[in-house]
Amino acid sequence: MPTVTKPQILEALRAVQDPDLHKDIVTLGFVTDETITIDGGKVGVRVYLTTPACPVKERLQSEVKGIVLALPGVTSADIVMDARTTTSRGGGEAGKERLANVRNVIAVGSGKGGVGKSTVAANLAYALRQTGARVGLLDADIYGPSVPILLGLQGVAPTMNDQQKIVPIEKYGLLAISMGRLLKDSDAVVWRGPMLGKALQQFIEDVAWGELDYLIIALPPGTGDVQLSLTQLIPLDGAVVVTTPQDVAFADVRRAIKMFQMTRVPLLGLVENMAYFVCPDNGKTYFIFGEGRTAKHAADHELEVLGRLPLDLRVGPAADKGELIAIADPGGEQARLYSEIAGKIAADLSKRNAAKERKDSLKGFFSVKPTPA
Repeated sequence: MPTVTKPQILEALRAVQDPDLHKDIVTLGFVTDETITIDGGKVGVRVYLTTPACPVKERLQSEVKGIVLALPGVTSADIVMDARTTTSRGGGEAGKERLANVRNVIAVGSGKGGVGKSTVAANLAYALRQTGARVGLLDADIYGPSVPILLGLQGVAPTMNDQQKIVPIEKYGLLAISMGRLLKDSDAVVWRGPMLGKALQQFIEDVAWGELDYLIIALPPGTGDVQLSLTQLIPLDGAVVVTTPQDVAFADVRRAIKMFQMTRVPLLGLVENMAYFVCPDNGKTYFIFGEGRTAKHAADHELEVLGRLPLDLRVGPAADKGELIAIADPGGEQARLYSEIAGKIAADLSKRNAAKERKDSLKGFFSVKPTPA
């Protein structure tokens, strides 16, 4: 019985298109000669996606398997989905050397307090970690850090390694650092702008983050010194803005959107928190803060609503116990929604990174001077 060849497999797999990058997986380099094995009629294919959080991973795996199995001489197909997370970082630009081993840095902000920004940031980080990505969580809310409570890190202090770098605390597979773990719970931070900037710089430069696919930074509310210092210290790959449905909340969110635009930080979209409430007694849905206004506001600013999270009575008690809602209720609606939001963010960053790579490639092409005759 004739054995299928690697060129035949590669040619057949050109029919599989990445829906976000709009190219086939062979052209994109997701599959190569080196990622294919053949043992008689048994074929193994390892597909390297641009992010472990790819929202169409299962669909692509199914398509690849179906195509390989349909080839003459193939009796079985073992399709393994892997990832090499893409990045737009590097190239010697100012600030990029500060987090050289971090592929993507995402800020999670809000225009005002009380909208659940830290809760969203922590659950988003965990959702990305659940895909197999290496994820760090930096609590930059220096005045009111809440990540230690959300992760159950009270009483746990970071240590120093042999290089005198701060070792982030690991919890739920996340690497986390927060001002809340460098101060006593009763201490108040009474600092002016330069001191805030210096503390943030230490979190970035003096923490042994190691290799990360994503670093999620939970910003304090507003548009003050911490936000501006952060954009000056490192280039952010994207920002997510958290809001609640009320118009009064979005009035402040507009300022956060404007700040990111002024500092040239790509806006990945909005997350509407406390969007609705499903009554556990009768199953009815109530829009306590109104319905539909966030979508209109987002459209006005040409932004995507990444997800709408319900007001869930279990979030508060879980947080008080140091559990994220996706851990307390892994099969619940919140866990599903955070997974969807993480997938959208990862896909958007992959597209932006690919576009940046193409732009840099063209820039290099057009910068080549013609050879004199």
